[in-house]
Amino acid sequence: MNHRKQKKFSRRLFAAIPEGDTTCVKALLRAGADPERADSEGTTPLYEASVNGEAAIARLLLAAGAAPDTESSGLGAEGTPLCAAACWGHTEAVRELLAHGADPNLREDHGTGWSPLRWANQGPHPETVALLLAAGAIPHDGTT
Repeated sequence: MNHRKQKKFSRRLFAAIPEGDTTCVKALLRAGADPERADSEGTTPLYEASVNGEAAIARLLLAAGAAPDTESSGLGAEGTPLCAAACWGHTEAVRELLAHGADPNLREDHGTGWSPLRWANQGPHPETVALLLAAGAIPHDGTT
């Protein structure tokens, strides 16, 4: 697929995610949209879905090949999808990411930042904390 068409698909994909438009996301993925293609700032579609709590869209992106632990670098959208979902207490998105192999102990900022558990505790989002602990998240004294 040519670069111009991929760019157009990517723009449409990023517009559909915060709207929760699963029909549009399905159609774009079927047409060949790259589920891993970051926007011009470095934000990945999976991060965008996760931070917005769009669990159904996260599931579609993961099924289409989005890696669950790819870190975004977009301005104000840095980090892993799991940290993003945990930060806002989007439990269903956390559940989808974990079901597709997201590492519950992977810290953002290339391993130097906060863990998903720390973000969930900061919320506080006790249901998300419980889900992460059940998935094997390891608490660290003072730096969960």
